[in-house]
Amino acid sequence: MTDDQGDTSSRDQLTATFIEVAIKLAAVALLLYAALVLVWPFVSIAIWSVVIAVALYPAFEWTARCLGGRRRLAATVITVATLLIVVGPATWLALGLIDSVRLIVERVDLSTLALPHPPASVKNWPLIGGQIYDYWDLASINLGAALAKIAPSLKPLGGILLGIAANAGIATVEFLAAIIVAGFLFAPAPALVAALKKFARRLESRRGEEFVKLAGATIRAVSRGVVGISALQAILAGLGLIVAGVPGASLITSTVLILGIIQIGPIVVLLPVVIWAWFVMAPTTAIMFTAYMLPVGLLDVVLRPIVMGRGLRVPMLVILIGVIGGTLAYGITGLFLGPIVLAVMWRMGVAWINEGEAG
Repeated sequence: MTDDQGDTSSRDQLTATFIEVAIKLAAVALLLYAALVLVWPFVSIAIWSVVIAVALYPAFEWTARCLGGRRRLAATVITVATLLIVVGPATWLALGLIDSVRLIVERVDLSTLALPHPPASVKNWPLIGGQIYDYWDLASINLGAALAKIAPSLKPLGGILLGIAANAGIATVEFLAAIIVAGFLFAPAPALVAALKKFARRLESRRGEEFVKLAGATIRAVSRGVVGISALQAILAGLGLIVAGVPGASLITSTVLILGIIQIGPIVVLLPVVIWAWFVMAPTTAIMFTAYMLPVGLLDVVLRPIVMGRGLRVPMLVILIGVIGGTLAYGITGLFLGPIVLAVMWRMGVAWINEGEAG
């Protein structure tokens, strides 16, 4: 065999090997893509079920000990209790919201609602004064015609609101399903954690197990500090609103819960309610209402750093940035993913710096 024939044979063999590898990689990629498409609708449920299982695992262990080590029964008890805790307040908030909307619709009668005529000075406003005056004048004469004039512009807003409502409904169903799935994770949790630690050690032999423990501690810290404190504030605020007879108490309570979870803070909505109370309540009642509501609105400022800082060797600022950034980037799921990612990255960075100094 000549050298040219040998070179040709080697090239042909190399080409055949390359094609074979490419076909295998394409087949694996296709299978992974198909698997991802099938699993993707359940990713949110899977993430939430893991978060719930990790957050409630100490309660599950305590319940199992009280039941004489019967782990399956303990898992059932925790799952049912969690569903009752979630479904009960959620149902109360939903019914209260419907009642608030019905009350608004009953009280607002467009046929009897009248607007005053616009002052002539409105025409002198720069750029848009004339348009505002004409529309205001039309609304003062015929409010129905004025609303009909802007109705086409409000249709996109209605679609957005319907989309938000639909997404909220889907998220609620997913969360309830995640609670049920989490119930099946309690009993085999030690074996699952051992497998996860083994996988983490394959990725990082020296600190893989530490990162797994850090992720679990971060989930518990965020659950206590964000969700737990927000739920406590919502419960306390709801009780105060109901006792004081504030209209739309359920709507305000749900707003307090949401604002607390997304890190805006419930004081944004509770402070206007306190100001309103001074105009409609007796002075003594308004003083008592203010003395109760203001501490409730500021409860997260005091308790959240204390609760979230327990058991973590990561600066609180890193966790808060992860909570806020994760929520903005990935929604409610990012509330947990954000601080976990930043906490692990922080520990990896600290370890890398320390190793560099030691070397």
